[in-house]
Amino acid sequence: MNRNYSISILLALTFISQITYGQYFGRNKPIYKNIKFNVYQTPNFEVYHYLKNDSLLNAISLSAEKWYDRHYQVFRDSIKTKNPILLYNDHADFQQTTAISGSVGVGTGGVTEALKNRVIFPLTETWQQTDHVLGHELVHAFQYNSLINGDSTSLNSVRNLPLWMVEGMAEYLSLGTYDYQTAMWMRDAVINDRFPTLEDMTYYPNKYFPYRWGHAFWSFIGRTFGDSLINPIFKETAKRGYNFALMRYLGLNEQSFSTLWKSVYYDYFKRTMPDTIEDPNGTRILFERNAGEINISPSVSPDGRYVAFYSEKDLFSIDLYLAHAISGKIIRRLSSIVHDNEIDALNFIESAGTWSPDSRMFAFVGFSKGKSKLIIVDVFDGKLVQEFSIPGVPSFNYPAWSPDGNSIVVSGLVNGINDLYQYDLSTKKVSRLTSDPWCNIHPAWSSDGKTIVFSTDKPSQTSANGTTGYNLATLDIETKTVTVFDILPGADNVNPMFAANNKEIYFLSNCDGYRNLFRFNIESSEVYRMTRILTGISGMTPLAPAMSVARENDEVVYSHFFKSKYSIYTADTSDFKPVRINPYQVDFNASILPPVNRATEGLVDKNLSDKNLPVALVDSFKTIPFKPKFKLDYISNIGMGISTSPYGTGMAGGVEMLFSDITGKNMVYTGLSLNGEIYDFGGQVAFLQQKKYITWGVTASHIPYSFGQYGYDTLHRQINGEPVIVEDFQLIQIRMFETATGLLSYFPLSSTQRFELSGSIARYYYRADIYSNYYIDGYYYGSERKKGEVPPGFWLQQSSFAYVYDNSDFGIASPMRGNRMRFQVSRTLGEYNYWGALADMRKYIFRKPLSFAFRTLYYGRFGTSINDNILYPLYIGYPWYVRGYDSNSFINYGQSGNVNIDQLTGNHIAVANFEIRIPFTGPERLTLIKSGTLFTELAFFTDAGIAWTNDYPPSLKWKPTSVNDRTPFVSSGVSLRINLFGMLILEPYYAIPYQLGGFKAANWGINFIPGW
Repeated sequence: MNRNYSISILLALTFISQITYGQYFGRNKPIYKNIKFNVYQTPNFEVYHYLKNDSLLNAISLSAEKWYDRHYQVFRDSIKTKNPILLYNDHADFQQTTAISGSVGVGTGGVTEALKNRVIFPLTETWQQTDHVLGHELVHAFQYNSLINGDSTSLNSVRNLPLWMVEGMAEYLSLGTYDYQTAMWMRDAVINDRFPTLEDMTYYPNKYFPYRWGHAFWSFIGRTFGDSLINPIFKETAKRGYNFALMRYLGLNEQSFSTLWKSVYYDYFKRTMPDTIEDPNGTRILFERNAGEINISPSVSPDGRYVAFYSEKDLFSIDLYLAHAISGKIIRRLSSIVHDNEIDALNFIESAGTWSPDSRMFAFVGFSKGKSKLIIVDVFDGKLVQEFSIPGVPSFNYPAWSPDGNSIVVSGLVNGINDLYQYDLSTKKVSRLTSDPWCNIHPAWSSDGKTIVFSTDKPSQTSANGTTGYNLATLDIETKTVTVFDILPGADNVNPMFAANNKEIYFLSNCDGYRNLFRFNIESSEVYRMTRILTGISGMTPLAPAMSVARENDEVVYSHFFKSKYSIYTADTSDFKPVRINPYQVDFNASILPPVNRATEGLVDKNLSDKNLPVALVDSFKTIPFKPKFKLDYISNIGMGISTSPYGTGMAGGVEMLFSDITGKNMVYTGLSLNGEIYDFGGQVAFLQQKKYITWGVTASHIPYSFGQYGYDTLHRQINGEPVIVEDFQLIQIRMFETATGLLSYFPLSSTQRFELSGSIARYYYRADIYSNYYIDGYYYGSERKKGEVPPGFWLQQSSFAYVYDNSDFGIASPMRGNRMRFQVSRTLGEYNYWGALADMRKYIFRKPLSFAFRTLYYGRFGTSINDNILYPLYIGYPWYVRGYDSNSFINYGQSGNVNIDQLTGNHIAVANFEIRIPFTGPERLTLIKSGTLFTELAFFTDAGIAWTNDYPPSLKWKPTSVNDRTPFVSSGVSLRINLFGMLILEPYYAIPYQLGGFKAANWGINFIPGW
């Protein structure tokens, strides 16, 4: 009996080890700074910040109070406690936030999490952007507050709310009914007859962008039925779904509402658009057939021969590509050096790169080590030339290379203030070119190097009355004089570029409610509209560069939005038909989200039109001491049950709790469970601290493992003086208890590399309960419970050290592109004494639509326990190693001779795998068969593995010649991985095990983990 217990514990330890090795990849969220927050308290908020700019801090705090008042009028519900706001100085710092556990992408402008209702966001290059993000995220704070504290709602009610309703509401309440970008999306849908129903928006969020379509939905509700219905519809949707909410408050079901909405939009836009046929100027060179569906931020070389642009051509991420400007033929992926070097992310959302004057090198912005970095590559060989940060300027954007090639100008964000900075490439000297409280973005050089043109929110003469927008301005390099041009007041005049003659400026503007290309003559102050595009020349955000001009020949390259996609066009001067316009007249009616004639006065638009901050509140603001505010964030559903049976009375239940401080740097997790008798009580507590560079934690646990077996015995007894034979049918319940404590630490070098160090000490001991049922001559005689014999307990001390690298991109059910590596050394002491060594290397080469996957793995154990053969051996027949060789395959085919299952076991294993992975069903652009519900991946595989011991060394023969040979086992076959709603990967496979007879021994199997 004792031997069986020992085998059970060794089996359990081996299984746990295998599971651990299957979970050990993934990207990191490195923390490069140890940010110490100060707390600024206002009537309704506590602003956690480290900003050294009192005036800006006051402005943000006043704006938060202004947004609070606006949103309160819609929700009619206050937030009872002071709502926390975590403010970061720039996006690179924001990416390191510990307040949320997931990674923060470049495209994430802010986050509001539900547990503490924290609003988390960074300062951006412009006040308008920062203010909009603040207003948007505070809507989410009110939404969570409304649901969590509602009479018949809870956080679980979020499940009833489609994403477009949640995000669209935040956009509407922070932008109102005037927005050129949302209007652009609506015009595009009308022109191409692609207007969705609410059901379409709900089930196809990747096709119908939730922010824009949700914005249009709520704008239509507000303008048609009144803003007073926003909160009732929102809350009713959270309770019962949007169809019920619309019926209750509007008297329309989903289908009727969708029909009405569509008819109003079609009628308005077809009447107001100057044409119904889109006719962009120039030639389309980059679009979905030769690039991706998102082709943005084009930058044309000075000689006009090449264009660099961002695209999701390879589907898994947005990368930087180089193409011929005439043919559109893609030459190479310039950002491959980013994946091969320690760059955490590309800054692709609101930044284009810049060319060297000789059109040979290209510079662009990335994030690395918590700072913005400028990366320069040679476009002809794709090699990295230079990579550097700019001293004193931790965050910057919009680089512009000087015509003499000696310096690069950027728009830098320092302590919340945005200015232009010049970096000398040879001397490394940094010069601040502007010094004012206004934002200064999109710099571009004149060809003579004497002037820089840029966009600024500094008012011009006619825009000084408080209208918002961006004006064109120039900076004289010698005198540092800034000139703001007084044209198109209140419009967003952005992305300026000098013409070759240095007398004219090309720029983009929404002055007509659209987003078109314009030309401004500096000497005559004349403005010409160069394009008449019905949708827009646009990037993914209002300030994303979408146009570039070749310095030598005025070749224009721009990004055109059409059919919900972004294509890139090239045009020369002959492709345009300039129309002179009034430089002081703007008309934003084309940016209105219909209907134009409102049924009721708009509360949202009225409040948004008041730009004045409540400055009188400043006197009530104060700095208070920082307190961690460590408290319960989450508690799982608590369940408890009691049962009774012939084997006794038992209980079952469990609870999980999560505690953290306000910044998320310190967390405590506890879990308690009971499943049976008091002996089956288990619990775990873990503390985790996330600090600069190192994340560490400590755990303590007591976990019972329970399993059983049957036993039989015969007893010789005397009853009434007569000898009888009593049959004892036994149910033996064996409990193994693990009481452990451990330490763990992670040291991320970047988002793709890390070191891991862990150690633990555990005590294992047993309890056996024997339930005997006695029978005499087949008749039940009685029962008894007694304790059984168990082996003595023992101690194990385990430690490990690992290096992990992972820059892979995941597909439907497995990685499709990139590399993974893990090298690990482990040590076990105590009852068992051995070393472990692991090397696991994987490579994925994506050639659309296929991915070629390679893996080599070695794991070995060394030491006293190994030499004594007391550990359960390693096994290569698991389906995540070599498919087709599980234990059933040996039973089913009755193999004899020189092949047996023991040859798949050993203290050392080496595995090699190759797969051709084909995304089979799922998203249209990625898979062979389009499906919105079934996500599968087809794989053709070849697996090979070998296991050996010190006594039986490996032998590279195709088949063993004796039972003691340790030769490779090889299989080939096909598998279909099925992604079950992101919760489970199911992989049925058909394998041909060559060492068992090939095709005649082919067998089916199933795997339950993602592809390696």
